[in-house]
Amino acid sequence: MARDFGRHAYGAAAIIYGALTLYWHDLNTWPQLAALAKTPYRDPVVDIVAALLIAGGIAVQWRRAAQLGAAVLGAFFLLVAVLCIPGIVAAPQIYNNWGNFFEQFSIASGALIAYASLASGRLPSAERAAGIGRVLFGICVISFTLEQVFYLDATAGFVPKWLPPGQMFWGIATTIAFALAAIAVVSGRQALLASRLLTAMLVLFGFLIWLPALLASPHSHFNWAESTENLAIAAVAWILADYLRRACAA
Repeated sequence: MARDFGRHAYGAAAIIYGALTLYWHDLNTWPQLAALAKTPYRDPVVDIVAALLIAGGIAVQWRRAAQLGAAVLGAFFLLVAVLCIPGIVAAPQIYNNWGNFFEQFSIASGALIAYASLASGRLPSAERAAGIGRVLFGICVISFTLEQVFYLDATAGFVPKWLPPGQMFWGIATTIAFALAAIAVVSGRQALLASRLLTAMLVLFGFLIWLPALLASPHSHFNWAESTENLAIAAVAWILADYLRRACAA
């Protein structure tokens, strides 16, 4: 059986998240968890979150423990997504609040796809659960498209200035790419190709945008958090591609 590289990348992202939590010893990677950090039990909460992320990330690496790891990580990122809802209710006209929800929810959807794909052949509902995860992730990709549309200037600003033909060109091109990927993933038509291309695009984001940012400012919490989130979402697209590849081969 081919290795599930997407699952391994997903676990690696979770381990990095846990390491960041320990290094800065706070929950600032997820502003939604800020209220937990203000309790009298701040230190134990931080340690528990870090331990869950690292343990879940490690468990995902081994097939026998991967379902448990996926369940732990899925529950955590679902909680973070749910905690974004008060911000949406308070200011629904600010799309960044919606974007924060769907970014975290996309990572949770990856855990569902991974869990279901590992259960294939043992649970009758595994294929249906994976299909639900695919659609949920596709909806999140729609949000990524809208986020880039609403913040197109900021999106273009992330593109390296040396990359021809220009920053705005790539801002628009990647927005269109997100839109096409969303249609394919939600509809299920050409979803394998779309998930592969989406994975490649997100990996390129990591190399062209976030790796240089980390090298330029290695002590920036923001750069580490954003680069790890990019890795996690790329891993979800990869998990979906791995699952669809196996489904097509079956």
